[in-house]
Amino acid sequence: MQIHFIAIGGSAMHNLAIALHKKGYRVTGSDDAIFEPSFSRLNKYSLLPDRMGWFEEQINRDLDAVILGMHALKDNPELLKAQELGLKIYSYPEYIYEQTKEKLRIVIGGSHGKTTITSMVLHVLNYYNRDFDYLVGAQLAGFDTMVKITDSAPIIVIEGDEYLASPIDRRPKFHLYKANIAVISGISWDHINVFPTYQDYVKQFQIFIDTIQNGGILIYCEADQDLVQIVSQSNAPVTKIGYTIPANEILDGITYLLPENIPLEIFGEHNLMNLNAAKLVCEQLGISEADFNQSISSFRGASKRLELVGKKDLTNVYKDFAHSPSKLRATIEAVKRQFSVSKLIACIELHTFSSLNKEFLSQYANSMSQADHAIVFIDKKTFEHKKMVPFSELEVQIAFNDSKIKFFDNIALLKTYLMSLNYYKSNLLMMSSGNFSGLDLSNLARELNTSG
Repeated sequence: MQIHFIAIGGSAMHNLAIALHKKGYRVTGSDDAIFEPSFSRLNKYSLLPDRMGWFEEQINRDLDAVILGMHALKDNPELLKAQELGLKIYSYPEYIYEQTKEKLRIVIGGSHGKTTITSMVLHVLNYYNRDFDYLVGAQLAGFDTMVKITDSAPIIVIEGDEYLASPIDRRPKFHLYKANIAVISGISWDHINVFPTYQDYVKQFQIFIDTIQNGGILIYCEADQDLVQIVSQSNAPVTKIGYTIPANEILDGITYLLPENIPLEIFGEHNLMNLNAAKLVCEQLGISEADFNQSISSFRGASKRLELVGKKDLTNVYKDFAHSPSKLRATIEAVKRQFSVSKLIACIELHTFSSLNKEFLSQYANSMSQADHAIVFIDKKTFEHKKMVPFSELEVQIAFNDSKIKFFDNIALLKTYLMSLNYYKSNLLMMSSGNFSGLDLSNLARELNTSG
């Protein structure tokens, strides 16, 4: 099989390219720019393009398929050539389905928690040496790549993103996988550039339920009332299983599952909710609750999901992928509940299209109210890159409904401010779906003043 990737440098795209290469396919690709870690990973497997750019001569009738990444544009010269030749063009979710039609497909969807739930399921399956394929949106400890596709594995666990499949396929990715077992962790409006109203966004989850195969299973969060209503109104011929937060207690900064008092490496109500979803998935795969609990005790979390990046004296520094209002609230609440006697300094970087939209910004009202010290950072270069009008500190304070919020648009000034604070009996929480303009959080954690 000869496969060509247009925009091979994307997070999911380069991982799929590597997975197919490992499967024995002949893989080529192109892109106009490739950054780390995609660059090094592609280079490791000799899949890095010789030169950057789009070259229509790479498209020929010998190709069995072309896989189109979201980064490419509709007028991409390689795409136009592939269309002219009548080649089969797939989005990557379409091709994942094509490769897994004969497998049991577990698809984890939801506005938040899907990476963690997927990671938990993979951790448990790996713990018991089960044979499985997967697609997950974060690099996990113990896994070489974020995508694995083989001929032998009977199941695949897929993180089902609701964003669009490709520039020429405007369907959400999770509609294309045709789940046998599906999870919806909750619904919180996102991607307003594609789904301009909450109703538009909710509709995608209604359609997702309808894509579950007849006789399949839907596992859903009963704490989300809008989701409960959608599920109750659905006539899809599937078995519906709800979940909530498992019984637990916190002692000396450690969360225990009750009644067995199983210590966990993770914490926070949203993570505990994710744990219950993962447990229900694993039960459908023949793993008992007792076996699940034994294995999940060693799960340390997915990358950038309440990840401990530094610890000094009584101070913990965490980074988290939180960027939407609901994720922001949940993450702050989790850290405050886990360390109830410590102060919390919380910093959020806004850089997605939705979060930089003035009409959407008001959705963040009171989302940082539980933090003892709240900071918002938006790199002014982000506004320039997205061609959007910058916010002032006052606009941010009004939107967040908090006049005490500190606002920075320069990473050097933000770092100086963070270094000026005293972190004695305090924790620092850095939240972003980006990278704080390259700020080294591990190094920052080592330099903090934690003296009493």
